[in-house]
Amino acid sequence: MPFQPATGYPLHRPRRLRGHPALRGMVAETRLAVDDLIYPLFVYHGKDLRREIPSMPGQYQLSLDRLGDEVAAAAELGIPAILLFGIPDHKDPRGSAALREDGIVQQAIGVASRAAPSMLVITDLCFCEYTDHGHCGPLAESRGRTDVDNDATLPLLAEQAVSHAQAGADVIAPSGMMDGMVQAIRRGLDGFGFLDVPILSYAVKYASAYYGPFREAAESAPSFGDRRSYQMDPANTDEALREAALDLAEGADMIMVKPALAYLDIIRRVKDEFRVPTAAYNVSGEYAMVKAAAARGWIDERRIVLETLTGMRRAGADMILTYHAPDVARWLRQG
Repeated sequence: MPFQPATGYPLHRPRRLRGHPALRGMVAETRLAVDDLIYPLFVYHGKDLRREIPSMPGQYQLSLDRLGDEVAAAAELGIPAILLFGIPDHKDPRGSAALREDGIVQQAIGVASRAAPSMLVITDLCFCEYTDHGHCGPLAESRGRTDVDNDATLPLLAEQAVSHAQAGADVIAPSGMMDGMVQAIRRGLDGFGFLDVPILSYAVKYASAYYGPFREAAESAPSFGDRRSYQMDPANTDEALREAALDLAEGADMIMVKPALAYLDIIRRVKDEFRVPTAAYNVSGEYAMVKAAAARGWIDERRIVLETLTGMRRAGADMILTYHAPDVARWLRQG
């Protein structure tokens, strides 16, 4: 006689698959791995400098002679990629230091590649760290107000991209949110024979309050106004799809959503719509909040970070730029 369960007995018991740690791992739908991580680094002018960033505990401004050790340590942990930001010793209205053959990022590319030849070196492409006014390109007057001159910035971005590629950058990541920037950069790279250098575009970058600590780290806070005329309104979602579609049409190979934590819905929409490699930037403010709460014993830092980054992967991110990368790599190794 076949088994007849008692009335009201639940045939399906989801808890059966949660009782053993090994079984939980086997049935996990989303996995966070070291291979998903990109580690942002701040390269500073000067020598023998490893200066902790007050609003980002555990993160440093590094001089070129200290950068190699940091990159080698990241490689030893299995982190596959870094993102370089440069802070030069000279700033001017045009951001000229960003274009120099011996510029801070151009030199850092070589240092990183020598320290860890297998490391994927991605370079942030923008001018906010290089201009004396802190905006993402040269300025112009328009309708009675001062703003970034979009079209004058495009050839400068192309020139900057070529200089990074000539220095050995593996991936170019433009972050300025200028209209037409990907097309200008792609044409510039292709014109100099760098047809195989991919572009990871900050296609969906919001004008966010979560960037505060980064602006201290990169010394890139605007000297006046803000960036809402060229970064996206946090209220908008359909606009994100339009921005991503434009950058892909212009030649972007991968796209990024920034910030991540408050924009998981955007990551999901972008991934579902385009099905291209999608990055999420776990930005400085997100990092700083976790560090501050953990320092006070209010949260379990390891569990919070792993849960947060897993949420970004679950939302559709294929890769995550995060300042937590070294800690995450160690935690994942420990199991």
